[in-house]
Amino acid sequence: MADALPETMTAIAISEPGGPRVLKPETRSVPRPSGSDILIRVRAAGVNRPDVAQRTGAYPPPPGASDLPGLEVAGTVAAVGPEARRWRVGDQVCALTPGGGYAEYCLTDESNALPVPHGFTLTEAAALPETYFTVWHNVFQRGALKAGETFLVHGGSSGIGTTAIQLASAFGATVLATAGSADKCAACVTLGAARAINYREEDFVSVAKEATAGKGVDLILDMVGGSYIDRNYEAAAIEGRIVQIAFLGGAKAEVNFAKLMMKRLVHTGSTLRPRTVAFKGAVAAELERLVWPLLGERKVAPVMDMIYPLRDAWRAHERMEEGDHIGKIVLDVG
Repeated sequence: MADALPETMTAIAISEPGGPRVLKPETRSVPRPSGSDILIRVRAAGVNRPDVAQRTGAYPPPPGASDLPGLEVAGTVAAVGPEARRWRVGDQVCALTPGGGYAEYCLTDESNALPVPHGFTLTEAAALPETYFTVWHNVFQRGALKAGETFLVHGGSSGIGTTAIQLASAFGATVLATAGSADKCAACVTLGAARAINYREEDFVSVAKEATAGKGVDLILDMVGGSYIDRNYEAAAIEGRIVQIAFLGGAKAEVNFAKLMMKRLVHTGSTLRPRTVAFKGAVAAELERLVWPLLGERKVAPVMDMIYPLRDAWRAHERMEEGDHIGKIVLDVG
């Protein structure tokens, strides 16, 4: 089947580190799958914070990965490597990728692909992999969230936040979320948060303690960092856990680490992109078994913000950096 593929494709490349306008269409060679890779004819690609960081030069791709941005896609399998066993040409999939998603064709290992959930459009399916892999690993595997616990997610209206609220609620946790406007807070409550905290008007530490009768929250998912680190320690319960997935507010802070000892806290963190194919495949298998049935029944679903054509990827990045979006921003690759 590889012989029937076109030689070239349209892709969005980073012409130089900088602002959104450095994202420019280019003609690239269509990659060919080897080993257990599959080649996906991309119909839609998700836009994520790591793409923005890569564009500015702050998050280079790992060795061997495509230099093109784009960590999640949905589309149709166009070709398979000689060691690929699960997928066949013509199958519809959504997939986590090591890079290269902003293009008409993209490679990924077959274990990092999942079936498009029943009833989902490919645009919706492209909004799933990056956030669901991230939330599942950090909230449920690393953070060990359990039914009956209290969970605080910062950035509740983001793609990660809207996913975390829904999944935590679906698995029996009580969810608190921070967001920066009344509309964003309302969206968090609609998705299942018991309480949304407008961080511009309220102190999340005080609200977290009030909502838990002074106990504090069992788990915090934080993408802000900076001054939030010390405040997270204050908001956490005895033996609470904090999982760090980004530092949008800065990676350096003054912190009273005595709270870490006195409360017996666990503060951990992770990044997804550099992890091995096998690790991501194991996360995919858990998602397919435990979360994909919920998606198929629409008990959880991506919150869609804006859809832009591939050539206007720079506008999608502008939208993300403006911070007004609620949920996922997606590129229509066509």
